[in-house]
Amino acid sequence: MALKAKKSKKPPKPKRALRVQYGALPYRIGEAGMPEFLLVTTRISGRWIVPKGGPIKDLKPPKSAAQEAFEEAGIRGTIGAKPLGAFAFDKTLADTGSTVPCEVWVFPLLVKRQYKNYPEAEERASRWFTPEEALAALNDAGLCELIALFTESLAGRKNPVKKKKASSVKSQSARLHRA
Repeated sequence: MALKAKKSKKPPKPKRALRVQYGALPYRIGEAGMPEFLLVTTRISGRWIVPKGGPIKDLKPPKSAAQEAFEEAGIRGTIGAKPLGAFAFDKTLADTGSTVPCEVWVFPLLVKRQYKNYPEAEERASRWFTPEEALAALNDAGLCELIALFTESLAGRKNPVKKKKASSVKSQSARLHRA
């Protein structure tokens, strides 16, 4: 399957951010054997994005991402121990309306269960997308590239959450733990 994204083998390197967040890329394998991705809307602008949020005290980055996925989308599953990569965006602050650069480290989350009731159910919409639909719905090129690369990697592996190539993730993972 050929998805349209930047022609790069490595995830994009985000610009230096003032804030770091951890996000989950929730996915499942659909009936036709193709991946589907769960996206949520932001609270302020209503654009589509992956569940994400700031570091949670006493939780490691993957667990922090999984907790955000539950709070924002009502999902539980198996979170990958290593990030797929990172993307950068300008976060609009609700209280002032100003923006700050933000870097989001994204972990794959194989969804096992989706709940109807969860903390932010009344504040956000969520929807399952095919890879092509997800790429069309998202406004962030860096996130689109991560999804395109992950979709391609799913074609060659049975369980991408447990097995992860170390090549592009090693430097990003080391950078993540230094932050």
